[in-house]
Amino acid sequence: MDFRAVLLEQTELFGEVIRQADPSTPVGTCPGWTLNKLFRHVGRGNRWCATIISERLTEPPDPRDVPNGKPPEDVDAAIDWLNAGAQLVLDAVDHVGSQKVWTFLGPRPAGWWVRRRVHEQTVHRADADLAVGAEFTLPVGLAADGVSEWIELSTARGHGLAPGQRLHLHATDDGLGPTGEWLVVNDEDGLAWSHAHAKGDAAVRGPALNLLLAITRRRTDGVEVLGDIAVWDDWLANTPF
Repeated sequence: MDFRAVLLEQTELFGEVIRQADPSTPVGTCPGWTLNKLFRHVGRGNRWCATIISERLTEPPDPRDVPNGKPPEDVDAAIDWLNAGAQLVLDAVDHVGSQKVWTFLGPRPAGWWVRRRVHEQTVHRADADLAVGAEFTLPVGLAADGVSEWIELSTARGHGLAPGQRLHLHATDDGLGPTGEWLVVNDEDGLAWSHAHAKGDAAVRGPALNLLLAITRRRTDGVEVLGDIAVWDDWLANTPF
C-alpha cells in the first residue's frame, strides 16, 4: 500500500467534508468537540508530526509551539493549510531518511509516522462524516490495516486486555486472507497480537470497516460479538481514545 499517496488522499477527503459543513457542528464521537476543533486537531497534528521528524526530536513538542499551527480564517485558505501540512510530513521524511525520531512506541524510523498519520486521518474523517450524517467508506484493505495499526499501537503501550484474556476479530470481507483476522492475548508472555486464526474468549465479526469503527469506539453497532462480551467491553474500556 502506498501510504504516502493515501495520506494526501485521506487528508483531502477530510478537508472536503469540513469545507461543506457548519464548523460549529458537534462531533458526537469526540464529546465536547465541534468540527472546527476536529479540523484544527488534524491540521495541527500533521505539522506537529512534521516538526518531530524534521527536527529529529527525541521528545514530543508542545503542540502549541508548532510553527504555523493555526489555520487561516478563510475556509479555502484553511483547507490549503490542511493539505500542505500532510505534504510537510512527507517532505520531512524525505529529508531525514531512515533516521529514528520520537514516536508513541519509542524511537522509530521517521517513515513510521506516515502510516500513523494515515490512520489518524481516516478515523477523524469518520468522525466528520458521522457528525454531518454522511456515509463513511474506505477501501477494505485500508480499513483492515487500520485495525492492525490500532491493535499494534494499543498493545505496544500495554493497553487492551486483562491477564488471561483472549480476543479474536474476524473481517467478513472477501480477499483479505490472514490480514483479515486478529488475535490479541494477554498470557504468561504478556500482551501481544498476531494474525492467527484461533479461538478467543470473545470473537468480534463484521466487515473490516465496521471493525475499525468499533475498535476505535466510533460505532459499535455494525459488528457481531460472540462469547464473553465482557472481554470485548474490557478491550474498549482499556484502549486509548
